Parts: sequence; structure tokens; C-alpha cells
Amino acid sequence: MTSDLPRVLLTGFDPFGGETLNPSWEAVRRLDGEIVRGHRVFALQLPTCFGRSLRTLRAALTRTTPDLVICVGQAGGRSRLSLERVAINVDDARIADNAGRQPVDRPVVRGGPAAYFSTLPIKALLRALQSAGLPAEISQTAGTFVCNHVFYGLMHALREAPHVRGGFVHIPFLPEQAVAHAGAPSLALDAVVAGLRVIVDTALRTRRDARVAAGTTH
Repeated sequence: MTSDLPRVLLTGFDPFGGETLNPSWEAVRRLDGEIVRGHRVFALQLPTCFGRSLRTLRAALTRTTPDLVICVGQAGGRSRLSLERVAINVDDARIADNAGRQPVDRPVVRGGPAAYFSTLPIKALLRALQSAGLPAEISQTAGTFVCNHVFYGLMHALREAPHVRGGFVHIPFLPEQAVAHAGAPSLALDAVVAGLRVIVDTALRTRRDARVAAGTTH
């Protein structure tokens, strides 16, 4: 892939669990081709499938050679843009993926470390999102479904490329989805897109993370 600009890779997922759309892909594709702080944004849809999602992601990393990678996924029931702190080395699926696979207590990478931390400046991102009037939080768990699978696989792939930063963001349902989920929390697509734009911009301009309290007591 040729480009005269350094690159940012954003990924979203295809619909799963009976949904007809996935807000992560709807938001990410809105940013495809944008220029943010001298970087061109490339959007990629990942299959909601264990294994195949990581093969697709690894191929895209080779093809785009990005400086920054942000994977985005749907977290129905959450009300805020959730900046994930840590990915853990376990697949434990409550439901089957889109290929019918439902791994239980299996490692994402056999022999890999127990966990990887995001290399995004998550506290600075939190502060920037809040300053922009967008609902945001630091999340201490990315779950154990395909989102965590991709987050862990991403950080494992980047372990030998310290100049490339990466991480994961969960987003709520869109309003049209929430109707079918008994009024679950939701966030408008325009707000999600605006939030992702803030995240990319802030990550590109921030080298030292902010020190603000965003922990939990449970």
C-alpha cells in the first residue's frame, strides 16, 4: 500500500449476536481517508471470529505499516466510550462467534504472557474526551470474547515494534440498537465518530500520559 503520509489503522467489527449492524464499524468507516495531524486514517473491518480476526489484523499491519493502531468494538450495556487498559490471554466465550466457535478457557496465544497493557495514553485520552463533552471512562476489562482476543493479539503483534502504539476502545450501542435491548444505554453515531477523532488526534500528539485518577474500588 502506497501513501505519502504516515498511517493510522482503525478497526471495527462486523455485526454479531443477531445484530444487523455493529457501531464499531459504522463509526470507524466514517473516518477512513481522513488526515489527522499529518497521518492518513485507514479503516478495516474485522470478522467477529476467533482466529480469523487476528489473521486479518496481522495482514493489515503488514500492508499499512501504521504508527498508531486503535481497535474498536461494541459493548452493549455500557454508556460511555471505554478506553481499555489491559488485554488478558484468555478466550472464554459466553456465545458463539460468527463462525460458530465458542472457546472456553483457552489462551489467545499459547505460551504468551498473562496480559498486555495498552500503549495508548489512556488518561490523556480520557481527559480530552471529557473536555470535549463526550462520555468516557477507563475500563479495566475488555471481556473475554473476540474484542479481548483482538486486543491481546494486537499487543502481542506489536511487542517487537515499540515505535507503534496500540490499544482498544469499546463503544455503546447506537440508539436504534438500544430500542431492541430494553432501552439499554446508547450513544449517537456522530458522537462516537467525534470521540474517535479526538482519540486519534490526542494519541498522535501525546507522548507522556496524564496522571489523573481513573481507578476503581472494586
